Amino acid sequence: MLRTETEQARQAPPSKVDDLWDHPLWVNCRESTIERLLQQSVRRNFLPGAIIAQEKASADFLHVVIKGTVELFARYRKQETEFALIEAPHTFIVAAVILNRFNLTSARALQASDILMIPAGLMREAFDRDEIFARRMANELAHSYRTVTREVKSQTLLTGIERLANWLLERDAESGGRHGFVIPFEKKALAARLGMVPEVLSRAFACLGKYDVRVRGATVEIRDRPALYRLARPKPHFYDPKE
Repeated sequence: MLRTETEQARQAPPSKVDDLWDHPLWVNCRESTIERLLQQSVRRNFLPGAIIAQEKASADFLHVVIKGTVELFARYRKQETEFALIEAPHTFIVAAVILNRFNLTSARALQASDILMIPAGLMREAFDRDEIFARRMANELAHSYRTVTREVKSQTLLTGIERLANWLLERDAESGGRHGFVIPFEKKALAARLGMVPEVLSRAFACLGKYDVRVRGATVEIRDRPALYRLARPKPHFYDPKE
């Protein structure tokens, strides 16, 4: 019988996590809270494509992304939809852990990902006993809510090419504003991220040629950022610049 990644992780011995003592998730928390969380958590590396959590399964762990990118998705009948991409230092499936409910989405690694898995019961215990940790969790929930709200606004109010233009500008800014970057995952995943099928994404990239965007494989070059900005029309009230 095949074991899921979560089942394998549950049986793995804890790793050394001393380098996580200053993680943003528990800055200013009680030392006893941090020590207990780190001592009883499991740290695992997941290869690209590995399933980390499964829809409809019980939320046994709070997952903290230390490195890499995780995709949240769901399937129904023959359809699949992607909800969000989670990167360090954020967590995922927080609400299910706090409420002690089952997962509404699945999660898989898009890149090789380093994940800290905190037992759900231990997390709820820390939530009740440490007000700073509870505030950190509230911040994570707020971040998740705003991320989903942004996605809904993007999917319903922007065209596909506008969504792509916005994503390119955001990714370039995250990469240091060098007018170019390498897409860190497959274009199929990017298409799902933007609510497109891969063929539509290919056409959208082709249309961006007139705005001096050049794409070779996974490498993107933005030669005329002002033109791309005018196409995207990102506004502070639409995409919160502080996110």
